[in-house]
Amino acid sequence: MASGGPKRFYKTTSVEAVGADYRVCLDGWPVKTPGRAEMLLPALGLAEAVAGEWAAQGKSIDLAAMPLTVLSWAAIDRDPEQAIAETAAYGGHDLMCYRAEDPADLVACQQAAWQPLLDWAAQELDAPLKVTAGIVSVAQPEAALATLRQVVANRNGFELVALGTAVKASGSLVIGLALCAGRIDAQAAFDAAQLDETYQMERWGEDQETVRRRTATRGDLEAAARMVGLLRG
Repeated sequence: MASGGPKRFYKTTSVEAVGADYRVCLDGWPVKTPGRAEMLLPALGLAEAVAGEWAAQGKSIDLAAMPLTVLSWAAIDRDPEQAIAETAAYGGHDLMCYRAEDPADLVACQQAAWQPLLDWAAQELDAPLKVTAGIVSVAQPEAALATLRQVVANRNGFELVALGTAVKASGSLVIGLALCAGRIDAQAAFDAAQLDETYQMERWGEDQETVRRRTATRGDLEAAARMVGLLRG
């Protein structure tokens, strides 16, 4: 537990129903967001999990150990239009659309791991994206980008923040959408997002910065998947 965080100021945690929503209370007082908004959660399972994060804190509060709380705050405080725009923008330069030209085994790994997800986006979301070799930007079909933006915009605030977290962590709108749709789990999302880096690590070894970054990516994907699962009950 980090020692630099604020001291724990409460003894008990509880969950209360508020109409169709739920709130978490500390010693009977409702938790508010950093923006001072009322923290109302749309699913009992999510509220119980958030309460569990607060209950698990020791003498000081470590927000790094409270991903569902932080995501819930963002879902309430963040401007949804900004979140939609930032998340949808990844469709124009999705990680999986940029393939290696060589070596052959990496090319084959990318094709095997990434193409089924792009095919899923094309077939299930009606959003076919172009694939290119190398790093030169490829212009994606405007109709596909518009469709993907609408898919993003159709999510409520809590689903949107989970999706945005997964997309930012993976570098891929399609991976994020597939994770939040239940098409893949957090491990598969991590494997797809980190395919190139894993390939390099297996050949050249790892360093502390790479391990730290990969651990953060895995944590973000797991938190996003868990939030979606709790929202759906």
